[in-house]
Amino acid sequence: MSLAKNERPRIVFMGTPEFAVAILDKLVQNKYDIVGVITSPDKPAGRGRKLNKSAIKIYAEEKGLKVLQPTNLKNEGFLSELAHLNANLQIVVAFRMLPKVVWELPMYGTFNLHASLLPNYRGAAPINWAIINGETETGVTTFFIDDKIDTGEMILQDSMAITNDDTAGTLHDKLMGKGADLVLKTVIQIEKGAVKRKKQEFSEVLRAAPKIHKDTCRIDWNKTINEVFDHIRGLSPYPAAWTTLINGKDEISVKIYEASMKKEKHNHTNGHLVFTKKEMQVAVEGGYIGLLKIQLPGKRKMETREVLNGLKLTKTALMV
Repeated sequence: MSLAKNERPRIVFMGTPEFAVAILDKLVQNKYDIVGVITSPDKPAGRGRKLNKSAIKIYAEEKGLKVLQPTNLKNEGFLSELAHLNANLQIVVAFRMLPKVVWELPMYGTFNLHASLLPNYRGAAPINWAIINGETETGVTTFFIDDKIDTGEMILQDSMAITNDDTAGTLHDKLMGKGADLVLKTVIQIEKGAVKRKKQEFSEVLRAAPKIHKDTCRIDWNKTINEVFDHIRGLSPYPAAWTTLINGKDEISVKIYEASMKKEKHNHTNGHLVFTKKEMQVAVEGGYIGLLKIQLPGKRKMETREVLNGLKLTKTALMV
């Protein structure tokens, strides 16, 4: 279905984090009519519990766009406000699951941008899991929303390589730019009535991207060198991989933000710490993981050589 002659899309945009801002900005820069922006309610943060606005709200207010912040997407008041925006297209980027009464509202549908090559990596953390699992390729997908999570008919995809130097942070930024371009292409296709829908194929070997929890972030030093290295970079810079340093009688929680790997044979047990005044390396199967930037409890992120200036390690120190 194409828009009527001389009709432009009237778009409601739904999103919350920084990732969504680049996509909304792409639409604004291309002069699309954004009739409303839906984002999460302001949340208290910090010691003073000051209310923080989402990245999308900050951007939308700067551009003079109408903002709605429903706590309940099925609330009659919100649904009435949404209907009165008279949108004919809704776009969702990093928001939350929508009830049917919301996603079926606009005439030309509701589509989502997802940061993976669907049907792989459905879920909340596709960027993290692609790196954690050692993938060498990922991408972005636009698809029409249905009543399940990330399962709707696909519209467009664009792929890109994951390099050995990528972290979740660098990949996030690359996919953000690629996603903005893909959303624009998708809107243009909808305008022209040129959309080709493709059903997602089911497979028992599909990889998922569930929400990251604290236990997910703990490093298992008994895994191979590649698995440990991918785990660390797949959680950097947020929420960060962590481990416990056993140093004499002390047990210290350590977050690891940057690491390197050196493949070589050794006779150390997994988790054994090899260190100098400037370097820390952890023995794993197949070599050593070098710790480049870490954080101790109550401290800021620091390069490891800085940490070693004030941290005395015992000869039996190890990571568990």
